[in-house]
Amino acid sequence: MDLLGQIAKDRAVTPAQIALAWLLAQKPWIVPIPGTTRLHRLEENLGAASVELSEADLNKIADVLNEVKIQGDRYPAALQARVGR
Repeated sequence: MDLLGQIAKDRAVTPAQIALAWLLAQKPWIVPIPGTTRLHRLEENLGAASVELSEADLNKIADVLNEVKIQGDRYPAALQARVGR
């Protein structure tokens, strides 16, 4: 979160906009579907479409994400048993 906050501060946008911009930069078929009940949050989310992250920004975010240790199973045992059926 610290890195997203710093990138956001440098661009004068919100961390949420950086997170959405990062998702949009991944693959053309990835479409974030943020939920909100407030108009100002909708406007904030829409603003993320105009945020362009540099290759350096994307690399920094990837480096930080690679440091996150994933813990636990993806699914509970009962649901995991259904995977690949």
